[in-house]
Amino acid sequence: MIKSLYFRVALVFIGIVIVSLIAALSVSTTIYTKQIKGSIENEIIAYGGKVIRMLQSSPKGEAEEYMKQAANLSNLNIGIFDTSKQLISENKNIGSVDASKLQSVLNGGVYRGTIQVNESGREEEHLLIGLPFQIDSRSYALFLSPRFQEMIKTFQVVTRTVLIIALVIGSVLILIAARYIVRPLRVLTEGTRKVAAGNFNVTIQSKSKDEVGQLTSSFNDMTKQLNALDQMRSEFVSNVSHEIQSPLMSISGFTKALKSKKLNEEQRMHYLTIIEEESERLSRMGQNLLRLSSLQSEHPAVVPRKFRLDEQLRSTVIASEPQWMAKSLVIELELEEEVMIEADEDLLNQVWTNLLNNAVKFTPKGGRIQLSLQRSGQWAIVRIADSGIGIAEEERKFIFVPFHKTDKSRDTAVKGNGLGLSIVKRIVDLHHGDITVGGALNEGTAMTVKLPLSFEQL
Repeated sequence: MIKSLYFRVALVFIGIVIVSLIAALSVSTTIYTKQIKGSIENEIIAYGGKVIRMLQSSPKGEAEEYMKQAANLSNLNIGIFDTSKQLISENKNIGSVDASKLQSVLNGGVYRGTIQVNESGREEEHLLIGLPFQIDSRSYALFLSPRFQEMIKTFQVVTRTVLIIALVIGSVLILIAARYIVRPLRVLTEGTRKVAAGNFNVTIQSKSKDEVGQLTSSFNDMTKQLNALDQMRSEFVSNVSHEIQSPLMSISGFTKALKSKKLNEEQRMHYLTIIEEESERLSRMGQNLLRLSSLQSEHPAVVPRKFRLDEQLRSTVIASEPQWMAKSLVIELELEEEVMIEADEDLLNQVWTNLLNNAVKFTPKGGRIQLSLQRSGQWAIVRIADSGIGIAEEERKFIFVPFHKTDKSRDTAVKGNGLGLSIVKRIVDLHHGDITVGGALNEGTAMTVKLPLSFEQL
């Protein structure tokens, strides 16, 4: 509990409130004391003037009684001293007035200061005002001392009470607010635990637009991506299993058939040829998986060097001549001469081989394949178009996914394992290029690769 974020947030907020209230009490008391002191001094001087005028106009013998009534009504301690510095009248203990202060007032000065008064066994500092006056040509000193400390104490008690109430109410509101603030983080923590346990179908609802809301949105995006990756992983495993199982079943079936003594030599050779083809298919798939895994590693081996791209494309066409000649295909080349590019020659050779093999594979006999190369600024653009079966619009965004095939029935009449275009896409990305798919269904496919002429290591 003590280590929880809720406890720490609430504790920090309450601590800040307490410190703020103490500071507010101290500052307000100081300001109030300074302001009220000056105001009270002026009021006492004005009131003292009234007392002096009344004393001067009062009959003899009634001055002391009047002074007591005036003091009680005004909440003041009042004392009168004569020229012999004797206290001739007081309504309450005015305190011991220093002789120098007393003489200064008797000489006609006005005194503003303080005096030490014993209140209930404690020495307290009170405000003291001294005013001179005369009665029958005799000088007197009137000293007035307000019960100022009582006012300050009352103010402090009221202020403390108000601040304590504010502290209690503020603390309750802070506890409620802290719970509201921490709640989304608790939900995120619980969601993170579920994700860590392997449950990626976690979505946290949040209408907040602040940092916590942005964090929640990022968390939801992360779980969606993790869920998509998990589905891709499951699909990948399923596809690999399917691709391996199909040739293995063929090899197993024809191997069992070869054990039959009723087979003639022609049948035996036919079965052995099928076994050989399926074995080569497994080998190619293994090689492609290894290559794709290598390309998708954190630091794939890319060794760029400068070479002529047009010559590489011609060499690729010549190397695949047995395949396109077997189907009587027409190859049309439109290659710009002497196009120098800085790239990994072996990896790009894999790109052109895979794309050309796909074009040959899906183009019917007697069809046509166009291969063009042109330079556009700092880019080389290669286009391979065929007159084959084409790719449906809705399928194009999936063709670079490993093991994806446009023929959902996985017709083995067209041999392949669905890894070729994944490898092509990864190699193009490693060269900071782009590949797009064009054409139309039943009209052919056009693959366009755009590569920078100079390789930049990101």
